[in-house]
Amino acid sequence: MSSGLVLPPLVLLEDFGNNWEDYFEAIYLYFCRDFVTSKPNFENKRFALKRYPLQKGKEATFWHLILEGEVEVERLPDLRRCERIRWPRPMIEAIKTGKVKWWRNVRKAETRILIALEDFSYLVVLADRGEYVMLWTAYCVEYDHRRRKLQDEYKNYWKEKG
Repeated sequence: MSSGLVLPPLVLLEDFGNNWEDYFEAIYLYFCRDFVTSKPNFENKRFALKRYPLQKGKEATFWHLILEGEVEVERLPDLRRCERIRWPRPMIEAIKTGKVKWWRNVRKAETRILIALEDFSYLVVLADRGEYVMLWTAYCVEYDHRRRKLQDEYKNYWKEKG
């Protein structure tokens, strides 16, 4: 876990009697509270979501936060992502506190802002669109080699920044 960052507790399916429909609505309400009805403050830029295409009346960003897999194939809900639905906002808001690791990179010709827990076990990805930032996705980093790659990218970014 990150040094000093206090994250909300996991939202567990078992806390909803293992009822997927109730759980799904609860995690969507957390998402709305954190990103629709209010928005995080990020470098005094407008904070946006990818709204379309709506699926089942829910924003595309919400689906990016809870589903895993390739876009070209059927994506499935990932319970680990769902359980952490409340983590992206406090991580975004902690970016300048030293309690999370953050850096920028370029993916598909777009500048991304990556925010990781101290151990690189969880990652939030924002798209920097200049005048605004967009929450792109967030996920658990399961493999050690992937964590090391992110850590190296972080170190190289700050080494180049001087």
